[in-house]
Amino acid sequence: MDTIWRENLLETAGPKYKAVMQAIRDKIATEALMPGEKLPPVRDLAWKLGITPGTVARAYTLLTDDGTLVAEVGRGTFVATPDTKAPLWVDIPLEVDSTTHNSDYQSYQVNLFSPHLPNVGQAPLIRTLLAEVAADPPSGMMHYPTRAGARPAREAALQWLSSAPLGSISEQDIQLAHGGQNAILLILQALLRGRRPAVLVEELAYPGFRRAAELLRADVIPVAMDADGVMPDALEAAIKANDAQIFCTSPEVHNPTCGFTPESRRAEIVEVIRRHDLQILEDDCYRLGAAQAASYRMLAPERSWYISSISKSVTPALRIGIAVAPKDKAATLRRTAEYSFFGLATPMTDLAARLLIHPDLPAIMTRARDEIGDYVRAAVNVLGGYDLEWRTDVPFLWLRLPEGWRAGAFVQAAEAQGVRIRAAEEYACREARAPHAVRFAVNAGVGLESFEAAILRLRDLLDNPTESIGV
Repeated sequence: MDTIWRENLLETAGPKYKAVMQAIRDKIATEALMPGEKLPPVRDLAWKLGITPGTVARAYTLLTDDGTLVAEVGRGTFVATPDTKAPLWVDIPLEVDSTTHNSDYQSYQVNLFSPHLPNVGQAPLIRTLLAEVAADPPSGMMHYPTRAGARPAREAALQWLSSAPLGSISEQDIQLAHGGQNAILLILQALLRGRRPAVLVEELAYPGFRRAAELLRADVIPVAMDADGVMPDALEAAIKANDAQIFCTSPEVHNPTCGFTPESRRAEIVEVIRRHDLQILEDDCYRLGAAQAASYRMLAPERSWYISSISKSVTPALRIGIAVAPKDKAATLRRTAEYSFFGLATPMTDLAARLLIHPDLPAIMTRARDEIGDYVRAAVNVLGGYDLEWRTDVPFLWLRLPEGWRAGAFVQAAEAQGVRIRAAEEYACREARAPHAVRFAVNAGVGLESFEAAILRLRDLLDNPTESIGV
C-alpha cells in the first residue's frame, strides 16, 4: 500500500488539495486503490507528500462529500463501494473569497465556535416523526396553539427530564420555549422588576445570559469565581451593592471552562440567595451525562428556575427548550410565554410529544455522547501538553494560553489557519478583565480526521508563536 504514495503526486499546477484529490481519483480509476480499501491517516499521508495535514484533510473531505470516499468515525477513510451508504457528515462551513465569488477560491474552514452534533440516527428518526405528524396532526392545522393542546408535549418533556435531579415537578411547572436561549429570556421577562434591575452572572458566563438581560435593560453584574464556581462572599457583596434580583449560573457544566460546582458550594450559594430573597436560574443545556449533584431546583425549589433543551443532545435545529418554574411562579411564566408568542407551533409540539419519549432516543443520545467523547479525546491527545480543561461528556474544551499569546491574537491566528474558535472575552462582561484563554467546541459535523487536523493547526500555533505575539 505505501508504495503507491511514494511518487510525486503534486507535480500538477494549482492548489495542492486538488492535486491530492486528482491523484486519489486516478489511483481508483487504475485500481491501484480498490473499493473498500483504507487510505492512509491524514498525518501519515501529509508527511509522505511533504504537505500540511489540513491540505490532505480537505482533499479527503471533498472526496467524501462527492461520494468517492467514505469516512467512518474511529476507523478511518475508505474508498467507497457501490453499496456504501451516503456519509453522515460533511465539513462545514466553506467560506468563499468575496473578491472573486468563485468556488475555486474556497478556503478550508473548520468551525469550532459552537458544538455540532454527530448524526447517529436522530435525523432519520425526526424525518419519520415529521411525516407522521404531517399525515395526521393531533393538534390539527387550523387552530392557535393552546396550553391544553401542548400538554402531551409537556408530559413528554417531563419524562425526558426524569434523569435530572429536580425534585417534585409536574407538567404544570413546565413551559416549552423556542430553545434554551428563549427560555432564559422568558424567565427574565417574568421576574425582573423596576427601572434598572440587576442580573448576577459568573465572571465568565454563557453570553446568552448577558444578551437576554441587556434586551430587558437590566444591568449585568459579574461575580468572582474560584475552581468550584461563584464564591459565596463575592455573591453576597454583589447582591448588597446592586438591585440584584436573580443569579444566573451553569453549575453542572460551566460554560466556557468545563467547570463543576459541587453540592456543598451550591448549598452555600442557596444560603446567601435565601438570605437576600433572590431567584436562581440554572442553565443545564450542556449536560450530556448523568448529573453529579442535586440541582438548585431540588435545593431551593421555592426560588429556582431550571432550563434545558435538546440542542446539545439531539439537534439544535428544532429549537425545543424547556423551562421549569417554581410551583407558585408557573402561572407567571405561562402568561409571559402566551403574551410573547401564544405558544410553540402546533406541529412542533406534536413532534416533541413523539420525539422526547421515543424508545430509540436514549440510545441515540448515548451514541452521540460517546462519539463526542472520541473527538474530545482526539483533541486532548494533541493538546494535552498545554493547560487544557475538558470532560469527555462536554462538547467543548477550555485552553489557557501559554505566556506570549493574547486570546484575541490567538483567535485571529487560528482563523488565518482555517480554525474558528472563541476568545475568553466573549464570556466576560464588557468592563471585566478576561483571562488569556480560548474555548473551542467539538464539531462532529466534520470527520474525526478533519477535526484532528484542525486541532493540529492550533498546536502548531502554540508550538511556534510568531514574533508579533504580545505586541
